[in-house]
Amino acid sequence: MLQLGIIKTHKGSYSTALEYHEKALSIDTESLPPNHPSLAAPYSNIGVLHRAMGKYSTALEYHEKAFSIDTESLPPNHPRLAVSYANIGVLHREMGKYSTALEYHEKALSIKMESLPRIHPGLAASYTDIGLVHCEMGNYERALEYHEKALSIDRESLPPNHPSLAASNTNIGLVHCEMGNYSTALEYHEKALSIDTESLPPNHPSLAASYTSIGLVHCEMGNYERALEYHEKALSIDRESLPPSHPSLAVSYTNIGVVHRELGKYSTALEYHEKAVSIQTESLPPNHPSLAVSYTNIGVVHREMGDYSTALEYHEKAVSIQTESLPPNHPSLAASYKNIAVVHREMGDYSTALEYHEKALSIQMESLPPNHPSLAVSYTNIGLVYDEMSNYSTALEYHEKALSIDRESLPPNHPSLAASYKNIGVVHCEVGNYEKALEYHEKALSIDTESLPPNHPSLAASYTSIGLVHYEMGNYERALEYHEKALSIDRESLPPSHPGLAASYTNIGVVHCEMGHYSTALEYHEKALSIKTESLPPNHPGLATSYANIGVVHHEMGNYSTALEYYEKALAIQTESLRPNHPSLATSYANLGQVHHEMGNYERALHYHEKALAVMTKSLSPNHPSLAASYTNIGLTHQKMGSYQSALKSYEKALAINIQALPVNYVSLVVTYIRMGLVHECMAAFEKAFHYRRRAISTWEQLDYCEALRFFEYFERFGTVSRKHGKHGNILESCRITGDEAKKCELNGYFGTK
Repeated sequence: MLQLGIIKTHKGSYSTALEYHEKALSIDTESLPPNHPSLAAPYSNIGVLHRAMGKYSTALEYHEKAFSIDTESLPPNHPRLAVSYANIGVLHREMGKYSTALEYHEKALSIKMESLPRIHPGLAASYTDIGLVHCEMGNYERALEYHEKALSIDRESLPPNHPSLAASNTNIGLVHCEMGNYSTALEYHEKALSIDTESLPPNHPSLAASYTSIGLVHCEMGNYERALEYHEKALSIDRESLPPSHPSLAVSYTNIGVVHRELGKYSTALEYHEKAVSIQTESLPPNHPSLAVSYTNIGVVHREMGDYSTALEYHEKAVSIQTESLPPNHPSLAASYKNIAVVHREMGDYSTALEYHEKALSIQMESLPPNHPSLAVSYTNIGLVYDEMSNYSTALEYHEKALSIDRESLPPNHPSLAASYKNIGVVHCEVGNYEKALEYHEKALSIDTESLPPNHPSLAASYTSIGLVHYEMGNYERALEYHEKALSIDRESLPPSHPGLAASYTNIGVVHCEMGHYSTALEYHEKALSIKTESLPPNHPGLATSYANIGVVHHEMGNYSTALEYYEKALAIQTESLRPNHPSLATSYANLGQVHHEMGNYERALHYHEKALAVMTKSLSPNHPSLAASYTNIGLTHQKMGSYQSALKSYEKALAINIQALPVNYVSLVVTYIRMGLVHECMAAFEKAFHYRRRAISTWEQLDYCEALRFFEYFERFGTVSRKHGKHGNILESCRITGDEAKKCELNGYFGTK
């Protein structure tokens, strides 16, 4: 019975194996006294099976029975007691109770040190167990220390091609991968593979595990084709050596699915993840944590496809399984809450996103050490939501918390540190601290260049970030240079239909549009659209973005009817795929309003600007800069319609928001004061007109040089206040040459001040 149970366990037939082990236990309990040492083994075997099936509380019950028998029937330093401690420790690790797990593994180690020779493989097993717990806790240096102790014993006590040596090399490789030391990780995994190939038959499951480990590192390095190659080798061995419903097959399908998602091949990714689910539903109990992982993977693919409701459905299935099968403070639950939060953030539902991120953070604070990298991830996620809400000071606070943890817990060239620097850089760019933003993005780039292969997508992301800052600074040539570097990497590392390539084409298109290279801008935006049409579902928000970008170029070119056509396409997709108060809808309404304004359709323009405002008041904080822009648009339209009082009311609302905004947007304030002055002039309220012009000048004096140039470039493009003063190219040129004093003098003349 016992042997049959062991065979069925190896085949992954857990329920049948359980039957055999329970029969064996039943026979033993009938024939042996209740505390006989031989009873501990069947209890232990049944515990191991329940653990494999994800039934942790039942598994614990059986391991504790085995432990109780061992403590009663064996001397306190007997090696069998160490086995019981180790089994309970492994269980606590899988339940996310890391400190308790360490306690049990250290007890096991203590017994072994007392009862076994110094280089016994049993000691290596305990060092391995402790190393695995430290790795889960994010204590990577400690984990390495224990895994290296295990490897040292294995080298001394076992032949050079023993499978246990391969396992120790694998464990060290896994820690190096977590630390971002990818080349070192590969080195150890390849050593493991070399041992396995020499010592095991070509279709042994351990060989598949080695191929899997190498595939995972290549995926982290952005070598997706190589990753696929290794995962497919693993799958081939699993198919040959395991029954078709074995859980290890599901793992191989999952890994292949993840790589296809990274490659932007979403339908193929779904296909593999669904194969994994199919195996797991057949071979595992319905509340097994591995099923939750598969549902999570499917949810992530649907999110990237823009199918948010389906994504939520799968993430909620994962949570449902985890709340039933895991302790309430398990880190996997935190990960699921994080996934739900990310979907809500992408849907523009920021308050719900924050709620879920805070749930995740709360679990992590309870279950993980205070400097665990997963806590940094949670702080980052909360920071990203605050950034979307334009609450920049709070966003910065969270990103800096994340950076502080990363600095303490990770090696100085870890890619996660680069990500934290990027996030801080993004916020500084949002608040107009461009030099500071560049400083952080260049730190990120430096880490990425040192730690990642030269064609890694994260390097492309760093170049993109720097390009975006240069764009905001008006350094369009520099912006192009960085976006083209990003594009070059994307072309080399991603398939030609990957959405990441579309993003690079978009960024280049936006810069060309700003430079007035409209035909080139169109060319890039159409390339982006072509990729998205091929790789994304027809109602994906990313498609709407491309239609909007093409609309903007046609708008700039004065092709208003074509611009309208593209803006309406964007709006149609957004109304179908986004929540009715998503900020992107407001952008589309505003775009439509502006085109109608240009075409002289002021009633239609007002209709769309008011729709934009309605969405923003529901989805954004009351002092969000976009609200000020919306009031400004409404004010301009009223002004054109001759409704001067209504125009003034809207401008005053815009002004109130701009005054409260942090950091103060002086350019927007100057523009609003100018417009209010013009309205008063139209109403023949000359004293008030003069008052607002003076306020415009005093605010203007607070602009730095870059902002001054951007201000003039704005008016050079739109000619808003040039009606009495002719061309003002000379003013712009003077500013460029002589700086602030000339700027002030020119402006005084420009407004005709007394």
